[in-house]
Amino acid sequence: MEKIYLGDAGPKVSPAVYGFYRWHDDAATESVSMEKIVSLCLELGINTFDHADTYASSRCEEMFGQLIRKKSFKREDLVLFTKCGLRVPGPDQPEVRVKHYNTSAQHIQRSVENSLRKLNTDYIDIFLLDHLDPISNLEETAIALEHLLKSGKARSIGVANFSVFQHQLLASYMHTPIVTHHLELNLLNTSALDNGQIDYIKQRYMRPLASAPVASGQIASGTDARAVRVRKKLQEYAQKYNVDIESIAAAWLIKLGALPLIGTKEEQRIRNIADAFNISLDHQDWYELYIASRGEIQD
Repeated sequence: MEKIYLGDAGPKVSPAVYGFYRWHDDAATESVSMEKIVSLCLELGINTFDHADTYASSRCEEMFGQLIRKKSFKREDLVLFTKCGLRVPGPDQPEVRVKHYNTSAQHIQRSVENSLRKLNTDYIDIFLLDHLDPISNLEETAIALEHLLKSGKARSIGVANFSVFQHQLLASYMHTPIVTHHLELNLLNTSALDNGQIDYIKQRYMRPLASAPVASGQIASGTDARAVRVRKKLQEYAQKYNVDIESIAAAWLIKLGALPLIGTKEEQRIRNIADAFNISLDHQDWYELYIASRGEIQD
């Protein structure tokens, strides 16, 4: 895959990103499968990996860092994202009593230091805030993010799961551009197209990171009316383009300018998404899929 700029002010990344958001805490087997999956991604030209301080009960970054430490992969060949903000109760975080958001300067600084240590790296290519805490001091939050850039601990800043107004609000406090927005987008969830998120992302000359590009497997196996309707249309185009239906679903996102954020651990499904980059989806085929998802579009 040819590397692309994430945005007008963003770094170069692979046009598909692998994210560990569906990984759980089974360290005995996950460390083995992680090396296998990272190797597969690199084989396919995917060198960009998305982490968070909470994935796999806060173990995911550490497992990835072990791969770097044992020199399975060279750090300079990788583009690493990580994020903080969402806090979830669990045995690894006894101080967290209730699911909440924390984007305070103190939490950002502590999370970044932990991520750098766990990932066995001196810098994070892109650091994202996951949701926006409405009761944190936003000026202090912005100063903390700017400090990450000045110190070299992060090279770019992004956001995840922000509304348009939250995105605008944080950007108004920042002196440097936000380079990407990580949100859920697929043929079974087009809300980001309908609520202005995609429009604002494009206005800021960025590319969205589209998590759950095949709707957590529901594109292939969902039984509700929308999934059945969309799958029928995907099957029609899978025959036309001679690919898997999941490849067509990912090609629909790519034509929109989004980067698919792959979360599956199944090799074939990773390959299906990678195959989408070989598809030149017809303009009206894109719209037929959109209509199958949400019904007739407005005049």
